[in-house]
Amino acid sequence: MTAYDPSSDGAQMSFAKDMSYIDYLALDPILGAQHRQSNAHDEMLFIIQHQTSELWMRLALHELAIAREELAAGQFAPTFKKLARVARIFEQLNSAWDVLRTMTPSEYTAFRDELGKSSGFQSHQYRLIEFIFGNRNAAMMKVHEHRPELYTMLGQEMRRKSMYHVALDQLANGLGITLDPGIYKMDQPHKADQAVIDAWTTVYENPETYWSLYELAEKLVDIEDYFRRWRFNHVTTVERIIGFKRGTGGTSGVKYLRKMLEVELFPELWHLRGQL
Repeated sequence: MTAYDPSSDGAQMSFAKDMSYIDYLALDPILGAQHRQSNAHDEMLFIIQHQTSELWMRLALHELAIAREELAAGQFAPTFKKLARVARIFEQLNSAWDVLRTMTPSEYTAFRDELGKSSGFQSHQYRLIEFIFGNRNAAMMKVHEHRPELYTMLGQEMRRKSMYHVALDQLANGLGITLDPGIYKMDQPHKADQAVIDAWTTVYENPETYWSLYELAEKLVDIEDYFRRWRFNHVTTVERIIGFKRGTGGTSGVKYLRKMLEVELFPELWHLRGQL
């Protein structure tokens, strides 16, 4: 049997003068960015899992930045498309923990010391995602002071309305009400407000009348649902691999991560369910 020759079907086989797949995706620097600090076999898994997670977060930030602008302009349909994509991105991030959990405590211990003080706690992209959603804490910026450009970027985000602030603007506009300006806290986490709970409850009690707001609320709940699962999977993965040791970045490890499980990004959208 003669071996198949793709060129016989018209496939281009020479890329000496044309852009190739490797060129377009800049695969040389990407695939060359895994620099193990030890000879431990499983360090490659650890590096790639975190690098790919950062790439997915890069895409989430790309989508969220535009979605916030579109929502502020009242463009609900394209906003919904992007928010749905962000939810699926967090589904991918969740799946990554399943791969990392194949690493045993013994395998991680073989290279853990080589991490030094580096930790996922220091991810500026994760911090930026939280800030965009509205979970803001100025104290969390200090870890980025050694990178002025990142520190400045986070500070700029802190001074902008969060995604949830913009959603609340649309809620107020759609219902023809005025919300207390005091709920728009720019430099601290959003706290549940009864007037906001009542406003969202009106939407849920009359979905046909306020369909765009109703769908917006559910898109935000979808994102937080996946975000919570991501945090939970993070906790269980860390506990499975290192138990209750302190994190490499100095946090209390599992204890710190469990505290993060209590964070509510869009609290009123969860609290209203009890009064429907």
